[in-house]
Amino acid sequence: MDYRNLIAGGWVATGAGTPNVNPSDISDILGHAAQAGATQLDGAIAAAHDAAPGWAVSTPQQRFDVLDFIGSELLARRDELGHLLAREEGKTLPEGIGEVARAGQIFKFFAGEALRQAGDILPSVRPGVGVEVTRSPVGVVGLITPWNFPIAIPAWKVAPALAHGNAVVLKPAELVPGCAHALAEIISRSGLPAGVFNLMLGRGSQLGPQLIADPRVNAISFTGSEPTGRGIAAECGARLKKVQLEMGGKNPMVVLDDADLDVAVEVCLNGAFFSTGQRCTASSRLIVTEGIHDRFVAALTKRMRALSVGHALEAGMQVGPVVDAHQLDQNQDYLRIARAEGGEVIGGERLARATEGFFMAPALVTDTTNDMRINREEVFGPVASVIRVADYDEALAVANDTEFGLSAGICTQSLKHATHFKANAQAGMVMVNLPTAGVDYHVPFGGTKGSSYGPREQGRHAAEFYTTVKTAYTGA
Repeated sequence: MDYRNLIAGGWVATGAGTPNVNPSDISDILGHAAQAGATQLDGAIAAAHDAAPGWAVSTPQQRFDVLDFIGSELLARRDELGHLLAREEGKTLPEGIGEVARAGQIFKFFAGEALRQAGDILPSVRPGVGVEVTRSPVGVVGLITPWNFPIAIPAWKVAPALAHGNAVVLKPAELVPGCAHALAEIISRSGLPAGVFNLMLGRGSQLGPQLIADPRVNAISFTGSEPTGRGIAAECGARLKKVQLEMGGKNPMVVLDDADLDVAVEVCLNGAFFSTGQRCTASSRLIVTEGIHDRFVAALTKRMRALSVGHALEAGMQVGPVVDAHQLDQNQDYLRIARAEGGEVIGGERLARATEGFFMAPALVTDTTNDMRINREEVFGPVASVIRVADYDEALAVANDTEFGLSAGICTQSLKHATHFKANAQAGMVMVNLPTAGVDYHVPFGGTKGSSYGPREQGRHAAEFYTTVKTAYTGA
């Protein structure tokens, strides 16, 4: 299949296409993706710029109908599109189906938000003057999305952008053109006016700078690495362009002596290794107090080694492949670094399966300290490290000793410690006896420090980024 760009309502191919490779079986080529250049991107931005004024004044019913159509089709086709997602990105089939369902739910939620547009009517401090406070669309938004959630993250950016009356240029990651194309194809049949939504496939290093620099693009929402995000923030700041960034995480999961051991093990197993650990919210630092440390490590090791790793479409698999060869090599490099710095690595081997793919066993690194690189830098694979601490106070200090602040968790039966941790963990999202990964679509998503910058994503808080506030006065 050829994946093409969507510009002004029309599908546009390019002369060269990049193969879309199945990470579970590198002999399986899903299709070839168009590689947009400067001219095509300019056309997409122009189309969005031309279409933005009309969509900005569309009715709540028009917006609802479009978003509800998209959400309904995603939910109806969750099995089919989940299969595509698993084949393209490497999530297990149940995870892929679940992600598509979540994307559908996101569009359904924002369909409702389109009907719930609200404002304020206030009396002025001056006699005979009325005040109205409303929200207006930003205009044209550039959306740059990663490969690890190839349909859910585009959904949670595209849906609020459209619900709040903006035009969109979506630039998905190069590794996952199939899911982006499938979503765009549904959007193209939703009744949305031509040009309001545009899809650009191609290299981020080529298209990203142009998208950010173009004065017709009013805002940029980016999910990806922290170094890239910092560069985007600087470029947008220089242009006084609205920006929203979701970047990395080095998320702590604290396990206290009073934790239910079975609960703690399952929470950490899920948070660290499911979705092949390729989640910015993954539990990558397991901070465990002395009284439970040895029992916890033994129990988690047993459960980790029992995980089924293999082809994402094979029944019963719990962990799929790493997304590509580069990511697999990077994961192995971090394990070598951890060993060199004194850590003991359990698991982590490259695995051979019936098909040639990017498989590795989940890895647990013990005997680590928080200053080791394995605990400072995001690995983005099925790798977790264990840090032994004396008590809750040390655990909290270690949890907060990081440049990131996306998600944090604690396993405890103490209401006192759970309450204190929720208030004092330096993270945008805090979990108690739940994995750090796994959030709802109707509430805000985002972090602190180097993990996030700008307004929150998802839920009603998405309006903060996708709209601007207007205050109007009326005299007698």
